[in-house]
Amino acid sequence: MTRYLITGAHGMLGRDLQAALAAAPGERHVTALGRAELDITDPQACTAAVAGHDVVLNAAAYTAVDAAETDEEAAHLVNAIGAENLAAASRAAGAVLVQYSTDYVFDGAQAEPYDEDAPLAPVSAYGRTKADGERRARAAHPEGTIIVRTAWLYGEHGPSFVRTMMRLYREHGRLTVVDDQHGQPTWTRDLAEQTVRFLDGGVRSATLHGTSSGSTTWHGFAQAIVEHLGGDPSVVRPVSSAEYPRPAARPHYSILGHEGWKRLGIQPIRAWDLALPEALVRIARQPAE
Repeated sequence: MTRYLITGAHGMLGRDLQAALAAAPGERHVTALGRAELDITDPQACTAAVAGHDVVLNAAAYTAVDAAETDEEAAHLVNAIGAENLAAASRAAGAVLVQYSTDYVFDGAQAEPYDEDAPLAPVSAYGRTKADGERRARAAHPEGTIIVRTAWLYGEHGPSFVRTMMRLYREHGRLTVVDDQHGQPTWTRDLAEQTVRFLDGGVRSATLHGTSSGSTTWHGFAQAIVEHLGGDPSVVRPVSSAEYPRPAARPHYSILGHEGWKRLGIQPIRAWDLALPEALVRIARQPAE
């Protein structure tokens, strides 16, 4: 039996990780802890929670990107110190840690996909905290930490860009969405299933990019959503990021390379536009939370 601990278990990714493990073959025991059950900023609590587990999936994070600009200390405590605590506890328990990270560790200034070993250069407080979380986790447990960077996540549980676009389109019949940010929309269920796949394949230490294949812009993503809802994608009007200023800088190019999967002999996550129809059906069935 493999024993898994999921932190941040009540979030969008955490819930899909539970579903993916439940559906996978083999005997597995899953402990799912949310923020109320485990404070990952407490090292003693992490040590006690991780003991007796073989794999730790850290889906807990401070994800309020704009709020982090004025509250970086709080974001750092969860995203960096929390990751370090779990890594140290995992090393002591002989467990593998999967540390989920983000495209925000890069500056978004280049015009080709970021390799897994590209230099980290975050341009926001949130990005800085996640980059430090990567470094701290790897330093605390170098032989048993798997960094999985992901981006543009959406899922059936909790708020997401997809759910927001679905609601706004149904309410107003048209949308206005930025068209100068490029990335890879990634369904959390696909990421969760890929996580089970690489763990079952014996991966114990790596840096991987857990994003969907292909790429688009937020505008293109919104057009695809409207089209799958039976609407006319031309009702989605493109605008520049400058017309929608936000407190935190967003990477304009968030496309992550997938060479790491190929080196492991594992197929990257399927294309974002292949996942979207199935995801939309599930999201439509799940009431907003």
